[in-house]
Amino acid sequence: MSLKLGVPSKGRLMEKTFQWFEKRGITLARTGSEREYAGAVTGIDGMSLVLLSAGEIPRELAAGRIHLGVTGTDLIHEKLPRWEQQVRELAPMGFGEADLILAVPQFWVDVDTLDDLDAAAAGFRAAHGHRLRIATKYHRLVREFLTNAGVADYALVDSQGATEGTVKNETAEAIADITSTGETLRANHLKILSDGLMLKSQATLWKSRVAAMSDAEKATMTQLLQTLAL
Repeated sequence: MSLKLGVPSKGRLMEKTFQWFEKRGITLARTGSEREYAGAVTGIDGMSLVLLSAGEIPRELAAGRIHLGVTGTDLIHEKLPRWEQQVRELAPMGFGEADLILAVPQFWVDVDTLDDLDAAAAGFRAAHGHRLRIATKYHRLVREFLTNAGVADYALVDSQGATEGTVKNETAEAIADITSTGETLRANHLKILSDGLMLKSQATLWKSRVAAMSDAEKATMTQLLQTLAL
């Protein structure tokens, strides 16, 4: 048995994660082809690397199938309703920064706050006979945020990609999505509500609170945390 570390399987998140560990004396490497999700760990004994999509890592941590995982704050909070009971944050990693925000069309000049959105949503329903649609893939976080803000007359529309384009395509009136620079929002003539920041996210190293560990795995975990100065 070995201590399992789940890491995003491709792209910039994988590369940055590898660099983060490398700076701390632990080398992570993909083994085999791009299509194989196998990896190796050197610099510490008793560890194995599991390559997964960033979206799968919260579920695997919560199920106890991996002991450690690297994924965004946004995905942990969205996919794990009681995340504090299932995982523990070990270290924000300083990359993959993005804000989960609520944005509306720029030409909605009278809508700048959540209170404005609530009024606009009520007016929209009266005028159109259906609720104002908000496109997002963060259903739980958005619903929680809007409930706390007292916004009621809306419907969430599932969007798993190109969320910013849904307003232009007339499949939604507003969006809730992550943004790092805001450029895509501006290109699609959208503006962030002044109080529309829901969550600041970044890539983070998490530890499962529920994964079983043998004595050997506990010793490896202790050694790892010492090596990472955590």
